Amino acid sequence: MVSNQSTPNRIPFCKYQALGNDYLVLRPDNLDASLSPAQIQYFCHRHYGAGSDGILLGPLPVEGADFGLRIFNPDGSEAEKSGNGLRIFARYLWDQGLVVDAPFTVWTAGGIVHVQVHSNGEMVTVEMGQVRFDSQLIPMKGRPREVINETLVVGGQDLQICAATIGNPHCVVTSQLVTEAEARRLGPLIEHHYMFPNRTNVQFLEVRDRQSIRIEIWERGAGYTLASGSSSCASAAVAHRLGLCDASVAVHMPGGLIRVKISPDYEISMTGPVTGVYEGVFWGLPAA
Repeated sequence: MVSNQSTPNRIPFCKYQALGNDYLVLRPDNLDASLSPAQIQYFCHRHYGAGSDGILLGPLPVEGADFGLRIFNPDGSEAEKSGNGLRIFARYLWDQGLVVDAPFTVWTAGGIVHVQVHSNGEMVTVEMGQVRFDSQLIPMKGRPREVINETLVVGGQDLQICAATIGNPHCVVTSQLVTEAEARRLGPLIEHHYMFPNRTNVQFLEVRDRQSIRIEIWERGAGYTLASGSSSCASAAVAHRLGLCDASVAVHMPGGLIRVKISPDYEISMTGPVTGVYEGVFWGLPAA
């Protein structure tokens, strides 16, 4: 086991993955100062750093919740919320003996969520909050409206989309082939589309039947991603809002399966696995 003690040039960390979506967990008390975007990019780099889809910085002391968490994308930007990140953070807290199998709360920049670890730490359920389709909350430019079945022009191509927020922005494409190639081709164009002033996460949705959907994901600030908890929730909520699936949905992604439940007012919860990968120590940081 790696010690939680650090020196200025020795920073311990833990790496976890949730359906192939991997994060590094850093404790703020092991850092001398705030991480710069360049340092976050260094940590997450697949060749120069430990390699990850982001950094989870916590636990942080906060009011109104049991734990606080900040989430950083590998491009150095900060994310409001991450479903997989929250499940990983919960498993980390479990492994550190800071929580048991009783529910607890976590503050994120996208709101406070309720979390529970079960199945001896192998599965985590997160109540992610309410999915909203309000253009002003997402945010998305144009008149105030629910963004349902709109046309978005991307690269000279008309795409049918719905947009939603669950504390972070999502654009769900319903009219395109659901393939990795399409996600990689159109994802960055949609993420940076002028209609989304804060950029957006992107999902390509295929409804299999009333109980299951499949998605490919382009994640804001991270790129093509094998799995995403918040993307699963947003996509399931869109499919349900369109009347294409029931309120209990299995979301299939390249990395695996997340189960999502949707209440009548679109409060949403998800359950999925988390696996520890390794513990390590960073030997120094580049200049901020």
